This record gives sequence, C-alpha cells and structure tokens, in this order.
Amino acid sequence: MKPVWDELMESYKDSPTSLIADVDCTAEGQPLCEKNGVGGYPTLKYGDPADLKDYQGGRDLDSLKKFAAESLGPQCGPANLDLCDEAVKAKYEKYLAMSADRLDSKIRVAKKTYEVEVPIMTKTLATLKAKKTTEEL
Repeated sequence: MKPVWDELMESYKDSPTSLIADVDCTAEGQPLCEKNGVGGYPTLKYGDPADLKDYQGGRDLDSLKKFAAESLGPQCGPANLDLCDEAVKAKYEKYLAMSADRLDSKIRVAKKTYEVEVPIMTKTLATLKAKKTTEEL
C-alpha cells in the first residue's frame, strides 16, 4: 500500500482543493486517529475533516486516482455555499447568522433528542406496532 499511497500523495501535492495525507496513528497522530475511529491499518478516510467517511473502494493506484478525481475537492459547506443547492444553502446561512454559543446550544439539544428521545420513541413505536398486530389477529 505504501508505494501506491506515496504516488497518490505526490500526484496531489500541489492541488489547491484536495489534501491527501498520511497520518501515523502510532505516534503524534494517535489522538486524530482515535477521534476518527481508526482501528486498523491502513484505513482510508475522506471528506470534510469534521465528518470523515470510510473509503471502501479499490486500493490500487488507478482506483484511488479515479475516486480522488471524482470525489475529492470542494464540497457544499459553510466555506463553499456556491456549491450547495438553495435549501441547504439557506440552512447554512441561518446557522452562520447565529452566535457560536447559540449554535452550540442547538447542537446539544439535537444530540439529546437523538441520544435520549429517539430510542424511547423507537421502543414505543415497536410496542404500538406489536399491539396493532396482536389486535388484528
């Protein structure tokens, strides 16, 4: 993997829009790897640095170059609103107009809803469906 990876990094070293990097998870990069759920090596991740995704494609140079050409580079986000559709752009603009404290508060509420309320609602829904099935019998 290393020679292929080195060649790919060399191909993109001067790219103004794409970063391809190698992180040593056994040394200084360990906190970054832990934060991003890297457990085995080599692990390839891509996307927004705040929301990296697992790469599942081929590991040969041609597959990696094709993926990089088609999938890496600027994406819709707060720094590239011009790449967003109107609905997503409007959401980003709404959040960008908020203070960091206000947005942090909204995130905490959304996480609580997801982590606490959604499991309760899911169990309740399963019970209601089971009850309906039982009543239909």
